[in-house]
Amino acid sequence: MVRITIGAPRRQKKLRYFKQAKGFRGGRSKLWRTVRETLLRAWAYSTRDRRTKKRQFRRLWITRVNAAARLRGMSYSAFVDGLKKAGIDLDRKQLSELAIHDPGAFDKLVEEARSARK
Repeated sequence: MVRITIGAPRRQKKLRYFKQAKGFRGGRSKLWRTVRETLLRAWAYSTRDRRTKKRQFRRLWITRVNAAARLRGMSYSAFVDGLKKAGIDLDRKQLSELAIHDPGAFDKLVEEARSARK
């Protein structure tokens, strides 16, 4: 019986994998089994870390807003509570950008939050 190899499709698949593994160190970019294992792990990590990145950015924005609010004599939780009571609907990213790039507008938001809590 004749042994049939997959031929061109197998070579094309391997080529795709090797191109993706370009730049990896040692056998991770040169040995087929190692390349395949490395890429499977890398794809799993990239999927996981796309979600983790969103979490980390939200934490960063909250930290920035907290620091800016405390400089103005208010805690983060009191500030956010005041904004909700005042009906101001800004997300953490926008609040963080305001705190960094437009301190005057952030001061007005703090005053609005303070007056809405009273």
